[in-house]
Amino acid sequence: MRNPSHLRRAAVVSGIAVTALTLAACSGGDSDSDASGEPADGGSTSEALIVGTTDKVTTLDPAGSYDNGSLAVQTQVFPYLVNTDYNSTDVVPDLAETAEFTSPTEYTVTLPEGLTWANGNALTSSDVKFSFDRNLAIADPNGASSLLYNLDSVETPDDTTVVFHLKTADDQVFPFILTSFPGAIVDEEVFAADAITPDADIVAGNAFAGPYTITSWDFNKTVEFTPNESYQGLLAAPVNGGVILSYFAESSNLKLAVQEGDIDVAYRSLSATDVEDLSGNDAVQVINGPGGEIRYIVFNFDTQPYGAATPEADEAKALAVRQAAADLIDRDAISEQVYKGTYTPLYSYVPEGFAGATESLKELYGDGAGAPDADKAAQTLADAGVETPVKLSLQYNPDHYGPSSGDEYALVKSQLEASGLFEVDLKSTEWVQYSEDRTADVYPAYQLGWFPDYSDADNYLTPFFLTENFLGNHYSNPDVDEMILAQAVTTDPAERTALIEEIQDTVAGDLSTLPLLQGAQVAVAGSDVSGVTLDASFKFRFAPLTK
Repeated sequence: MRNPSHLRRAAVVSGIAVTALTLAACSGGDSDSDASGEPADGGSTSEALIVGTTDKVTTLDPAGSYDNGSLAVQTQVFPYLVNTDYNSTDVVPDLAETAEFTSPTEYTVTLPEGLTWANGNALTSSDVKFSFDRNLAIADPNGASSLLYNLDSVETPDDTTVVFHLKTADDQVFPFILTSFPGAIVDEEVFAADAITPDADIVAGNAFAGPYTITSWDFNKTVEFTPNESYQGLLAAPVNGGVILSYFAESSNLKLAVQEGDIDVAYRSLSATDVEDLSGNDAVQVINGPGGEIRYIVFNFDTQPYGAATPEADEAKALAVRQAAADLIDRDAISEQVYKGTYTPLYSYVPEGFAGATESLKELYGDGAGAPDADKAAQTLADAGVETPVKLSLQYNPDHYGPSSGDEYALVKSQLEASGLFEVDLKSTEWVQYSEDRTADVYPAYQLGWFPDYSDADNYLTPFFLTENFLGNHYSNPDVDEMILAQAVTTDPAERTALIEEIQDTVAGDLSTLPLLQGAQVAVAGSDVSGVTLDASFKFRFAPLTK
């Protein structure tokens, strides 16, 4: 931690539901500036900002991560062909000069001539092809290669032209996918073609072409970013002297750093109580923005009670266990008791505000109106011949989805056990290990949250329910596969919405996951900080951070 005498006015992004933020903030001293505030090297007069978070990075390599903590770093340093501007969900060229469908199955991108990586290597169409080819070849279980399900091949007629050949015509979501995790372009002279590249090798290779480069990397402790003078892209160039991203083990320490002025910006994750506390502080302001975050339980179809890989495997009994859990969950209680209403109940897979959002689970489970029903749960288990109490191992993460996760899952355990129908073994694991274990069939049922990659209902369906999905929970329904693929290429809005609704109804019957809550973005900023906006594109961006 830096010298506490250099106090800073705080701008805070709460971990309640924030997925993206662009804001102005004030900053203090920096080692590159002299006592007068002038830069020692004659560069920008702006000083480095301190950003605090309790989130964690899985890996710096875009092929090996699909989590918000990793994206918060990657989006600062890697280029994207197309992107969304700060306050829009429209897909527009970023690194590219042009990007458009040139036929129903061809998406063509042209690059400017003379692009380079920060290390001086040429950035050409060959890097683009390499990036997508390696993502599919590696297919890391913690990566987002599943989003490239409709990509057939990548062609590079010359150094500045890229043609994406798609398997199915009229893909409505492919441009959105290019703005998200698998859309990051990497340097083929630094990254491995068939394996995740170690973070240290990426940093040592200076393999960056985003608004910033990374000049110091201490995994999940501190990252130092420096503005990239050769950056060419959609986003405004950084006006600060750099950013120091500091990782906090406890949200209480992050809150204290905010109160003491030791950081300029804090994002993810403060508890609802912390945000409520800070909202009463005259030195801060609370800003609400568009939402999109969801919280849910994942069932592993192989290892859950009566799962396909268990000695007592029985598909009907396994479904009954999932259905009984859905009958017993009291979302209103979790919302109010744990989150003070900052999260609201979620009764389907696509949250409110997206075209096609439904409440498919509300009528199917519990009392049919959103409340739990223990008698119905008992009958469901009895009809399937399930002996009670059902022994369920349930895992949650204490450091990735906010400090209230422990209270949330203690209440879930209590709700499942209150009727005597379940006996829950509740355990927690920190994120770096958690992200490995969950895709290795270690957890029969476990917590996840979701911060959308792009503003379309598809982002709540394809990654979760298409066979070979990123959850890796062994769920597969051919009818759902067919509908997901169909909605992605349906050009009529009404027909597409109907398909999205039908997908939710079908998955609600299968219960691959059990949705709990949905949330909106919340920001807390210093009262004298101007320009605070919540980014509609669901990305956390350091540029521009201005005084």
